[in-house]
Amino acid sequence: MKTLFKLFLLLLLVSVTFGAGWLVARTGVGAAIPLADLPELERQFAERMRDVALVGRFTVTGREDRQASPDRYDIVSVSKVGDDQWRWNARMRYGTVDATIPIVVTMKWIGDTPMITITDLSIPGIGTYTARVFFHGDRYAGTWQGSGVGGHMFGTIQKGAEIAPAAAPPARN
Repeated sequence: MKTLFKLFLLLLLVSVTFGAGWLVARTGVGAAIPLADLPELERQFAERMRDVALVGRFTVTGREDRQASPDRYDIVSVSKVGDDQWRWNARMRYGTVDATIPIVVTMKWIGDTPMITITDLSIPGIGTYTARVFFHGDRYAGTWQGSGVGGHMFGTIQKGAEIAPAAAPPARN
C-alpha cells in the first residue's frame, strides 16, 4: 500500500510540474528573453515601449456619423517571452481598480514594423477581442472587434506621458 501511495504522489508531482510548465509556456508568464539577446529591431521596440501611453481615438463601424472616441492604454513594459509571443504589462484602471496586468499576445514583424495579432483574446471582466494593430515611429493604428462591434483605432505613442487618473473607460458599443 505504501508503494502504491508513493507511486501516486510521484505521478501527481510529475503531472503538476508538467501542467505548470505548460501553463507558463501557454500564457508567457515566465521569464522574459533578456534585451541583450534580442535582435536589434526587437530590442529597440521593447525599449521604446517602456513607460508609454498609447493615446488616440477609436471608431465604431456603422456609426461614421459620430466623432471618434478618445482611447488610452498605459503600457508599463513590453517583453518578448517566446517565438512571436510578447508580454504587454498594461495598466488597467476601472473605477477604483488600478492594476498592471500581463497580457501575452502574438506579435509579427513585417520588415521593420511590429504588428499585434490578437484573435478572440478573452480578458476576464473586460471582454473578448480580435485586433490587428501595427506600430511605426511614434504612431499606432489598427482594427478591433469585440462583442459584436468593431472599428478602427489610431493614435500616438507618448513616452513618459503622465498617467491618466482612474476613470471608467469609454464604452465601445
